[in-house]
Amino acid sequence: MRKLITFDAHDGQVLDLTFTGDGRALISAGMDNVVKIWSTSDWSLRTTLEGHEKSVNSIALSPDGEILATGSSDATVKLWSLPHGELLHTLRDKKKTVSTVTISDSGLLVATGWYGGRAVIWTADGGKALSLEASRKNLSTIAISPASHLLVTAGLGEEIKVWEIPSGALLETLLGHETAVNSLHFIDSGERLVSLGHEGSIRLWRVETWREERMIELEDDSARRFVLSPQEERAALSFKGRIQVWNTHAWTPIDALAVDTKMVGGMAFSPDGTRFAAGAADGKMRVWDAA
Repeated sequence: MRKLITFDAHDGQVLDLTFTGDGRALISAGMDNVVKIWSTSDWSLRTTLEGHEKSVNSIALSPDGEILATGSSDATVKLWSLPHGELLHTLRDKKKTVSTVTISDSGLLVATGWYGGRAVIWTADGGKALSLEASRKNLSTIAISPASHLLVTAGLGEEIKVWEIPSGALLETLLGHETAVNSLHFIDSGERLVSLGHEGSIRLWRVETWREERMIELEDDSARRFVLSPQEERAALSFKGRIQVWNTHAWTPIDALAVDTKMVGGMAFSPDGTRFAAGAADGKMRVWDAA
């Protein structure tokens, strides 16, 4: 990939980011307690969303692009209306850090993971739909199946847990990773689950049976985040000071991107797959031509 631009984005580490569905904007969140919306035509700042009192750790955008969910260390989840950035709801559960948020493919459910192992699903209008004591340890990643009938949770510890929506029944506990699980993604229209483990492996699970289909060992154990392109033909993995791009058909690396800082935060492919963006500990955003 060819780098297009590097620009200052946040005062402190960039923690998460996502492109809007039309590809015209890039949304970023950081340690400076704010969310910023950037125009992808010239990378100028459009809007700054203020309201969180501590770092914004995770963001998620609804499929229609109208609702943005943000999770913070101030123990709140906020739902914003886009494109104007109006605050719709502030959601509270327990006084713990919100580490991860995601929105279902239907746009009707907002799932949140918290320190202390709490998982909560809210409706898009701010109502609480389901709450779980998913773990005794901090959660770092969650995923909702495309049909919105499964919630998968993981974080510190080796367990990946599968829960039924809306009953909250525990269906499966998946074992194989060590120490922690850093990322979860449903792929192939929900037929498979991909997980990235802190010990340095990617595992593919068959959802129908929850059996491990494949395990890919990485070259080292510093991979901390995993994102997919919209067409799922590529994946990006963040390591210390670098990013690897993988072909997901062969599960082999096809490109390497240097980042001039040890910690890479959020990463995202544009909806058409032609651009790739990554934030980092130096507060900068880096964008590559991914076509």
